[in-house]
Amino acid sequence: MNAPTPMPLDEATLNGWTDAPLGPVALTLRQVMQPVEGPGSVIFPPTYADLGYCIDRLSDGTRVALIDSVGSQANRMEPLFKHKPYSDLVPKVTIALGNGKVVDLLDVGHRLGDALVRASGLSEAVRDAFHAFTETGSAVPIAKLAPTSLVFGAWDSRGEGSKLPRLVSSTIRAWDVDPIHRAAQYNPPADYAALDVFSDDEKKKAEGNVKSPLAQRGFVHVPAVGEKGQGGELGGVLARGDFVRSVTVNLVALRALRGESEETTAALRRYILGLALVTATDPGDAFLRQGCLLTPDPETPADWTLVARSGQRQPVALTPDAALAFAQQAATSFGVGQSQENVPFDKIKAKADLKAKDGRS
Repeated sequence: MNAPTPMPLDEATLNGWTDAPLGPVALTLRQVMQPVEGPGSVIFPPTYADLGYCIDRLSDGTRVALIDSVGSQANRMEPLFKHKPYSDLVPKVTIALGNGKVVDLLDVGHRLGDALVRASGLSEAVRDAFHAFTETGSAVPIAKLAPTSLVFGAWDSRGEGSKLPRLVSSTIRAWDVDPIHRAAQYNPPADYAALDVFSDDEKKKAEGNVKSPLAQRGFVHVPAVGEKGQGGELGGVLARGDFVRSVTVNLVALRALRGESEETTAALRRYILGLALVTATDPGDAFLRQGCLLTPDPETPADWTLVARSGQRQPVALTPDAALAFAQQAATSFGVGQSQENVPFDKIKAKADLKAKDGRS
């Protein structure tokens, strides 16, 4: 059976995704990745406190490892808008800490809901934007101030309590994995006891004790063997199955966004859809961490699929170039918000926020 022909995308089709109340519910992508070292290579997942690797065992015994979480993927995707031509699509907002360091809002993990934003000269504008969203339903002030908060989500947990759902979510998982371990031994370049830095008795007590100050400072032999019973330090995972990146663009959440009028609502949705499509289609550089560098698998083409309310699935011809062209047109129609650079951090606001009852200002 021949594969269905991908739906061509034109402006009318894209606009229909934002306007039709009973329109499609999502765009999805299943992209097979591979380690740069090739199949059968060891890859290092993220580690979590008191957990190590996040590996789930399914009912059939298959083990699935989380390689990059939704939050991590969002934080990797969002800084795309710091670079041309994408930087023209959003306002540039930076916060000056007063110590010579300037933080771009695109690098702030909780976006408009972050403590750094509340403790800056942006606090009043952000409070008003969340208030407008809560009281009137209008997302326009947020879109003018920090539109990526609408794309990747934000929670004003210590203010109005507004929750902005993610329109773009992405994860990477490895299937059918086996965790492996590694062991290491540190050997100092000199015998510091012989150099009279400390005594032979102190050396004997410290060697092999990773908690010893001499071991922690690198003055004695010390093994790195990981937790007892684990066979050594976490040494990555070996996957017999695929590394799969799954991306979803939530069109239902997109159509929930409102402006002050039908015209403004349409322009807002198209603008945010354009930003969502740009980030979702960008291939990025999947250097996730040391020992985890992935690329798309050229032998397994990744196709975008449009999912209807009925569950019917149809491939669509969505490309980075098409997404950018739509985003640029939508940004012009909506009007990109004014940039605000070097907004000062306010220590007094930060201290007041710490003292606020129940964490609310």
